[in-house]
Amino acid sequence: MSCWRPMPGRLARRAEAPTSNPASRATAAIQKARAAVAALAVGLAALGWSALAAGADGAGLPAIFRGADLPLGERLLAEHRCSECHSRRVGGDGSDIYNPAGRIATPAALRGMVEYCNTDLGLQMFPEEVTAIAAVLNRDHYRFR
Repeated sequence: MSCWRPMPGRLARRAEAPTSNPASRATAAIQKARAAVAALAVGLAALGWSALAAGADGAGLPAIFRGADLPLGERLLAEHRCSECHSRRVGGDGSDIYNPAGRIATPAALRGMVEYCNTDLGLQMFPEEVTAIAAVLNRDHYRFR
């Protein structure tokens, strides 16, 4: 009677592989999905809202922020403690996060970054809430016209 025996080197390599555990594979898949959703949100925001932003009149806000509920945006910024997270990421009072060299050059990109935070942190905000936060950030830091 023959007995099958696995080769010792193969078992050792399999045990070391991070994808050999079903839980690890699920976690990796979730992380990939989150990154894909965040990238998609930023891309769609840049594509979908850039035409609206271009239509802003010279006297006021970009079109993407018109009608935004600024008090709601201020309340959500405080409620989700955005400043605390930003200061952990960049240090100081967190305001340096609003100056990423050339990364946020349009109102659509600003809204896309707020959507990225919403998706990445799992905040589950509605689109009008994301726009409200972006409008407050535009008013206080970016001043896009």
